[in-house]
Amino acid sequence: MTGRKHPEVRRPGSLPGILAVVAMAAAITLPVVLLSVGGGVSSHEIARLQASGYQIVVSGPGTAGIDLAHQRAAQIGSIPSVGAVSPTLTMPIDLRSPGGRWVPLLAEGILPGAYYATLGSTASQVFSAPPNLGDPTDMIHYQNGSYDGPVSPDVLVNTTLAQTDHLQVGDPVTIAPTANGTGAVTYTVTGTFNVLSSFLSTSADYGIFLPLSNLQVLTGLARTGPGPQGLLDAADSIHVGLTGAASTSPADIERVEVAIHTLFPYYGVSTLTQQASQLEGAASILNGFYLVLSSVGLAIGFVFLTLVLIRRVEAERREIGIRRALGLPSRSIAATIVARAAVLGGAGAVLGVASGVVTVALLTRIGSAPVQAASRLAVFEPTQLIALGLGALALAGLASAVAVRRALRLPLPEALR
Repeated sequence: MTGRKHPEVRRPGSLPGILAVVAMAAAITLPVVLLSVGGGVSSHEIARLQASGYQIVVSGPGTAGIDLAHQRAAQIGSIPSVGAVSPTLTMPIDLRSPGGRWVPLLAEGILPGAYYATLGSTASQVFSAPPNLGDPTDMIHYQNGSYDGPVSPDVLVNTTLAQTDHLQVGDPVTIAPTANGTGAVTYTVTGTFNVLSSFLSTSADYGIFLPLSNLQVLTGLARTGPGPQGLLDAADSIHVGLTGAASTSPADIERVEVAIHTLFPYYGVSTLTQQASQLEGAASILNGFYLVLSSVGLAIGFVFLTLVLIRRVEAERREIGIRRALGLPSRSIAATIVARAAVLGGAGAVLGVASGVVTVALLTRIGSAPVQAASRLAVFEPTQLIALGLGALALAGLASAVAVRRALRLPLPEALR
């Protein structure tokens, strides 16, 4: 008579062990996603600042807070070591393509020559050639604040807008402050430009470039009335680029910053170095917030792993009792539990990191436009990933300490029953 085959018995605690790995992995996934995307966005924006062709920014309060922009640009340009001064104005307007579709978008008013000079190494990524917007200085139409000079009816359009509405160089387009066509002006497309990927700006964002004076007239920010007191000439900010060695000299940058602040004490004046430091400080604060937020998940993973290890101890109490009765050293029993915790914690860390990378990859495909743009900038820092892995192992070590204490405190008579 043949003996019956007993069904395979699943090792006690295997399912809870798998769940513990999953819990640890879920706890690691969140900080991987937050730190990689947040750090990537911060690094990208800092790199863009460092690659810019300007070193100082002048800003006013609120929207279009700088007045007499053309005059102030000329005053700043007279400061030694200043090479380019670029006031800019950004306003929402509406554009109607030849097909009749009204498109709401943002228009950037610039001094074409100065703007191109202050783009630095990013210019080639935005423009294939210097902006073709007529007068490079924008002083002809401005005409000493009268705005009576000949107008350059030229406009540069975003490549995405050009493709969507089938716009080509030479096509006429209608631009108006509102979609009802009031105050509409006809412009000619003289070129296109690319949009750099950014957390705040994606290739799907529509936009155009106009001469600064043209946009001021179009949006009512050129003059408020006749006479010298009616001159408004508004802008949002002024970018200042220095020449030669001065552009990398902290002393020269500070000297020019002080000179500008002396000229315009009621405007904000800051350097890109200061802005980069502020971004880095904000990134550090955000990273700390991300870790605090993730600590909730890590705490849950730690508790779950601790319970799994204690359950294993309870399931193997007879085996542990026999080993203790035979005189095996406590460190041998502890080593077994610690090794088990390390395997579970390590597996959770590896799975969590892999899950975080996969999650970021999915966000670049299925997220909204801003989410996709931010996810594409994600940077997986090896030091951060290693630190998260070591953190998971440290938690596993703490969990194993609780289980070891439980195993070594079991009464022998009870363990051997």
